[in-house]
Amino acid sequence: MNKTVKAIIAAGALAVAALWAAAPVFAAQSLVRAACAGDQTDLRRLVDFPAFRQSLKDELNAHLVAQMRQKTGGDSALSGLGMLLAPTVVSGAVDAFVTPQAISAMVRTGEAPKPSTVLKDEPPEADRSRVKLGYGYRDLNTFAVTLTRADRPGEPVVLLMERRGIVDWKLAGIDLPEA
Repeated sequence: MNKTVKAIIAAGALAVAALWAAAPVFAAQSLVRAACAGDQTDLRRLVDFPAFRQSLKDELNAHLVAQMRQKTGGDSALSGLGMLLAPTVVSGAVDAFVTPQAISAMVRTGEAPKPSTVLKDEPPEADRSRVKLGYGYRDLNTFAVTLTRADRPGEPVVLLMERRGIVDWKLAGIDLPEA
Protein backbone atom coordinates (compact mmCIF):
# COMPACT_ATOMS: atom_id res chain seq x y z
CA MET A 1 0.00 0.00 0.00
CA ASN A 2 1.43 3.36 -0.89
CA LYS A 3 1.51 6.45 1.31
CA THR A 4 -1.43 8.14 -0.42
CA VAL A 5 -3.82 5.24 0.29
CA LYS A 6 -2.66 5.06 3.92
CA ALA A 7 -3.20 8.80 4.30
CA ILE A 8 -6.72 8.56 2.82
CA ILE A 9 -7.61 5.67 5.14
CA ALA A 10 -6.22 7.54 8.17
CA ALA A 11 -8.10 10.72 7.22
CA GLY A 12 -11.33 8.74 6.76
CA ALA A 13 -10.93 7.02 10.13
CA LEU A 14 -10.23 10.38 11.78
CA ALA A 15 -13.34 11.92 10.17
CA VAL A 16 -15.53 9.03 11.35
CA ALA A 17 -14.13 9.32 14.89
CA ALA A 18 -14.74 13.07 14.92
CA LEU A 19 -18.32 12.62 13.71
CA TRP A 20 -18.91 9.90 16.31
CA ALA A 21 -17.57 12.12 19.13
CA ALA A 22 -19.38 15.29 17.98
CA ALA A 23 -22.77 13.68 17.24
CA PRO A 24 -24.20 14.24 20.75
CA VAL A 25 -23.30 17.94 20.62
CA PHE A 26 -25.20 18.29 17.35
CA ALA A 27 -28.16 16.37 18.82
CA ALA A 28 -28.14 18.52 21.98
CA GLN A 29 -28.04 21.70 19.91
CA SER A 30 -30.94 20.39 17.81
CA LEU A 31 -32.89 19.68 21.00
CA VAL A 32 -32.28 23.21 22.31
CA ARG A 33 -33.21 24.80 18.97
CA ALA A 34 -36.41 22.74 18.74
CA ALA A 35 -37.31 23.59 22.35
CA CYS A 36 -36.71 27.31 21.86
CA ALA A 37 -38.74 27.28 18.65
CA GLY A 38 -41.48 25.14 20.19
CA ASP A 39 -41.10 22.63 17.35
CA GLN A 40 -43.11 19.67 18.65
CA THR A 41 -42.31 17.46 15.67
CA ASP A 42 -38.56 17.73 16.23
CA LEU A 43 -38.98 17.31 19.98
CA ARG A 44 -40.92 14.09 19.46
CA ARG A 45 -38.06 12.87 17.26
CA LEU A 46 -35.34 13.88 19.74
CA VAL A 47 -36.93 12.64 22.99
CA ASP A 48 -37.46 9.05 24.14
CA PHE A 49 -40.60 9.93 26.10
CA PRO A 50 -41.07 6.60 27.95
CA ALA A 51 -37.45 6.60 29.17
CA PHE A 52 -37.57 10.32 30.05
CA ARG A 53 -40.84 9.87 31.99
CA GLN A 54 -39.38 6.96 33.97
CA SER A 55 -36.24 8.94 34.78
CA LEU A 56 -38.31 11.92 35.97
CA LYS A 57 -40.53 9.63 38.07
CA ASP A 58 -37.46 8.11 39.73
CA GLU A 59 -35.98 11.54 40.45
CA LEU A 60 -39.22 13.01 41.83
CA ASN A 61 -39.95 9.94 43.95
CA ALA A 62 -36.47 10.10 45.47
CA HIS A 63 -36.98 13.80 46.28
CA LEU A 64 -40.41 13.16 47.81
CA VAL A 65 -39.13 10.33 49.99
CA ALA A 66 -36.23 12.48 51.19
CA GLN A 67 -38.61 15.36 51.98
CA MET A 68 -41.00 13.07 53.88
CA ARG A 69 -38.18 11.55 55.92
CA GLN A 70 -36.82 14.99 56.71
CA LYS A 71 -40.19 16.39 57.78
CA THR A 72 -41.37 13.39 59.84
CA GLY A 73 -38.09 11.99 61.03
CA GLY A 74 -38.84 8.74 59.18
CA ASP A 75 -40.63 7.16 62.15
CA SER A 76 -44.27 7.98 61.64
CA ALA A 77 -46.87 5.62 60.20
CA LEU A 78 -48.15 8.57 58.17
CA SER A 79 -44.72 8.92 56.62
CA GLY A 80 -44.81 5.25 55.63
CA LEU A 81 -48.23 5.66 54.05
CA GLY A 82 -47.03 8.74 52.20
CA MET A 83 -44.01 6.86 50.86
CA LEU A 84 -46.32 4.11 49.60
CA LEU A 85 -48.71 6.51 47.86
CA ALA A 86 -46.15 8.98 46.50
CA PRO A 87 -45.04 6.86 43.51
CA THR A 88 -48.64 6.48 42.33
CA VAL A 89 -49.33 10.20 42.55
CA VAL A 90 -46.04 11.13 40.90
CA SER A 91 -46.50 8.52 38.15
CA GLY A 92 -49.86 9.87 37.05
CA ALA A 93 -48.69 13.47 37.23
CA VAL A 94 -45.52 12.81 35.24
CA ASP A 95 -47.38 10.84 32.57
CA ALA A 96 -49.68 13.83 32.08
CA PHE A 97 -46.94 16.46 32.44
CA VAL A 98 -44.18 15.18 30.15
CA THR A 99 -45.17 16.47 26.74
CA PRO A 100 -43.21 18.25 24.01
CA GLN A 101 -44.48 21.57 25.44
CA ALA A 102 -43.17 20.70 28.91
CA ILE A 103 -39.77 19.66 27.56
CA SER A 104 -39.66 22.90 25.58
CA ALA A 105 -40.48 24.97 28.68
CA MET A 106 -37.87 23.12 30.76
CA VAL A 107 -35.12 23.75 28.21
CA ARG A 108 -36.09 27.40 27.66
CA THR A 109 -36.31 28.26 31.36
CA GLY A 110 -33.79 25.89 32.93
CA GLU A 111 -36.46 25.27 35.53
CA ALA A 112 -36.67 21.81 37.05
CA PRO A 113 -40.09 20.29 37.49
CA LYS A 114 -40.90 20.03 41.18
CA PRO A 115 -43.25 17.55 42.84
CA SER A 116 -45.53 20.39 43.89
CA THR A 117 -45.69 21.99 40.43
CA VAL A 118 -45.72 18.94 38.18
CA LEU A 119 -49.53 18.84 38.42
CA LYS A 120 -49.88 22.36 37.00
CA ASP A 121 -50.39 22.58 33.27
CA GLU A 122 -48.94 26.07 32.79
CA PRO A 123 -45.30 26.33 31.77
CA PRO A 124 -43.24 29.01 33.52
CA GLU A 125 -42.30 32.20 31.72
CA ALA A 126 -39.22 31.78 29.57
CA ASP A 127 -36.16 34.02 29.65
CA ARG A 128 -33.59 32.18 27.53
CA SER A 129 -30.87 34.73 28.31
CA ARG A 130 -30.86 33.58 31.94
CA VAL A 131 -30.01 29.95 31.09
CA LYS A 132 -26.44 28.79 30.44
CA LEU A 133 -25.80 25.56 28.59
CA GLY A 134 -23.03 23.11 29.30
CA TYR A 135 -22.21 19.88 27.47
CA GLY A 136 -20.19 16.84 28.42
CA TYR A 137 -19.96 13.08 28.21
CA ARG A 138 -20.94 11.03 31.28
CA ASP A 139 -19.75 7.88 29.55
CA LEU A 140 -19.50 6.66 25.96
CA ASN A 141 -23.28 6.26 25.65
CA THR A 142 -24.54 9.08 27.90
CA PHE A 143 -24.17 12.79 27.17
CA ALA A 144 -25.21 15.48 29.64
CA VAL A 145 -26.75 18.83 28.72
CA THR A 146 -26.54 21.04 31.80
CA LEU A 147 -29.03 23.91 32.09
CA THR A 148 -27.97 26.44 34.72
CA ARG A 149 -30.07 29.48 35.54
CA ALA A 150 -28.13 32.68 36.24
CA ASP A 151 -30.19 33.30 39.38
CA ARG A 152 -29.67 29.71 40.66
CA PRO A 153 -26.14 28.67 39.76
CA GLY A 154 -26.10 25.88 42.35
CA GLU A 155 -29.23 24.18 41.03
CA PRO A 156 -28.50 22.92 37.51
CA VAL A 157 -30.95 20.70 35.64
CA VAL A 158 -29.07 17.99 33.76
CA LEU A 159 -30.72 16.45 30.72
CA LEU A 160 -29.27 13.08 29.80
CA MET A 161 -29.05 12.05 26.17
CA GLU A 162 -28.41 8.42 25.36
CA ARG A 163 -26.85 6.90 22.26
CA ARG A 164 -29.29 5.11 19.96
CA GLY A 165 -27.16 3.57 17.25
CA ILE A 166 -23.84 4.92 16.06
CA VAL A 167 -24.56 8.65 15.75
CA ASP A 168 -28.21 8.94 16.85
CA TRP A 169 -28.92 10.42 20.31
CA LYS A 170 -32.18 10.95 22.22
CA LEU A 171 -33.10 12.72 25.42
CA ALA A 172 -33.81 9.84 27.80
CA GLY A 173 -33.19 11.04 31.35
CA ILE A 174 -32.88 13.87 33.81
CA ASP A 175 -30.91 14.65 36.95
CA LEU A 176 -32.68 17.17 39.14
CA PRO A 177 -30.89 19.51 41.53
CA GLU A 178 -30.59 18.34 45.13
CA ALA A 179 -32.55 21.31 46.47
